[in-house]
Amino acid sequence: MAKTYGPVFSYKRGNQVVCIINSYKDAVEIMQKHGADLAGRPEHIAADFLSGGMGALLVDAGERLRRLRRALHSHLQPTAAVQHKPIQFKCALDLILDALHDPEDHINHTKRFAASLILTMTYGKTTPTKYSDPEAVEINVHTTRLGKVVPAGQHIVDRYPLLRHVPFATATLRRWHEEELALYTRMIEGVRAQISEHKAQPSFATYLLEHQEEYGLSDDELAYLTGSMFAAGSDSTATAISFVILAAASHPEIQAEVQAQLDSVVGKDRVPTFDDEKLLPLVVAFYLETFRWRPISLGGVAHRATSDIVWNQYVIPVDAAVFGNHWAIGHDPDVFPDPDEFRPSRWLDTTGNVREDISSFTYGFGRRVCIGQHVASNSVFINTALLLWAFDIREDPAAPIDTMGFTDSGTVRVLPFRVKFSPRIEHLEDIIEASRP
Repeated sequence: MAKTYGPVFSYKRGNQVVCIINSYKDAVEIMQKHGADLAGRPEHIAADFLSGGMGALLVDAGERLRRLRRALHSHLQPTAAVQHKPIQFKCALDLILDALHDPEDHINHTKRFAASLILTMTYGKTTPTKYSDPEAVEINVHTTRLGKVVPAGQHIVDRYPLLRHVPFATATLRRWHEEELALYTRMIEGVRAQISEHKAQPSFATYLLEHQEEYGLSDDELAYLTGSMFAAGSDSTATAISFVILAAASHPEIQAEVQAQLDSVVGKDRVPTFDDEKLLPLVVAFYLETFRWRPISLGGVAHRATSDIVWNQYVIPVDAAVFGNHWAIGHDPDVFPDPDEFRPSRWLDTTGNVREDISSFTYGFGRRVCIGQHVASNSVFINTALLLWAFDIREDPAAPIDTMGFTDSGTVRVLPFRVKFSPRIEHLEDIIEASRP
């Protein structure tokens, strides 16, 4: 449609104007420079029924959003993100052992990494997490449901808003909300009990319970805010790591270039750590290219214009739904020549350092950019470094990889694919075990 109608086009869905941004330059001019005017969210009727209107992702601009984001910033802003690196490192080491012992199930291993990390950050969980653990399974059921109703027009009540008043049309959504709220409340009450017994580990939940009045959170808001933190972090992080594995297996020659730098900087007698990041620009460029090449959100989440936006002699009217089309922006040939090619070198300058003048926008735009972006990038970095250091990851000739094999959902999920993990390091398991913090 962008090729037919131009890099910025609009259409009407009922009475609402929907504007789609498809080029990198226009995303900067509109989504970034007018970020303050695009901080709202349009109405998501089905998703609001599902979350009781308490999901932080879809809260409209205003005082409530400011309170929720201020609470999230306490544990996710750059200075706070540093404190999570030890558990990220530990969980990433677990992922290497999982891939070594059971390579067939690598997609679930990435989910286990994400679930273990976020459950520890959010609820202070100290015991190892398996992807099959009941709490991880149940939360992922709810994230799957949300992914089905967030894309515009997926549910009948979003196409025909009057149906919100018809009980049978929203019965399933209301039941799902009750199940979701019950889970999040149960997990918060578990932390509350630990606090009363002086057994609670430091976590986002303990912090919120201690500062609930300061942030003006009701019990249900508090439960949903912690639950939203898990939902946002687990799905997207697991997908991003699986795309790293897919890209490595599909491009062995590029994988080898990254491994050469890892061998030069790290060697084969110890594991890469966060301290090596500045010396591993190829690792960073590799995962940044996966963000662009296979974005975890194809079309992004709609913003709502809170005032008229004048752009290029056009007006994007107040209350318009505005999408930054991640796929199109990341495949804009004016900024990313030969966009279908996987080419990490495009993220490096002439001195071999990571460029700061371009972005994949994988975390969104303007004032609604993902608060957890620093934690997420740290997770993807350490897993990329460890996976490419530990293994040669290769496509299985008997099962060719479909590099377009992913779901069409709010946050995409990688479809099953087979790869071979061949250890590059002698005594790999011993080195991993000796590296545990």
